[in-house]
Amino acid sequence: TEVYLTTAFPGAFKGYHLHKVRAARYICLKGRMKIITYERENEKWVKSEFVLDSSNPSRLFIPNNIATGLLNIGTEEGWLINYPDPSYDPELKDEQVEYTEEELLQGIVK
Repeated sequence: TEVYLTTAFPGAFKGYHLHKVRAARYICLKGRMKIITYERENEKWVKSEFVLDSSNPSRLFIPNNIATGLLNIGTEEGWLINYPDPSYDPELKDEQVEYTEEELLQGIVK
């Protein structure tokens, strides 16, 4: 499985997107990151939040088809690694879907 590193300055937000095929496994190596997810339940998106902190390492598993955003809530640059499964495949052109939070709150499905 490929591994990649995402970095974010304090207060920076990255997202929202979901993967139709891949699941994610996140671990915070530096700083504190809030992982915000939206999962489809009963015809609407339901929000959840998780905090990953490098001072207390833990892994967060996010299945496919869950919209995800990353927010650095720490005071230093945040480093988040991901072990996606399956690994990245450039042939899967429509595998990643981008969302705005407004679209998720409106219940839009792409």
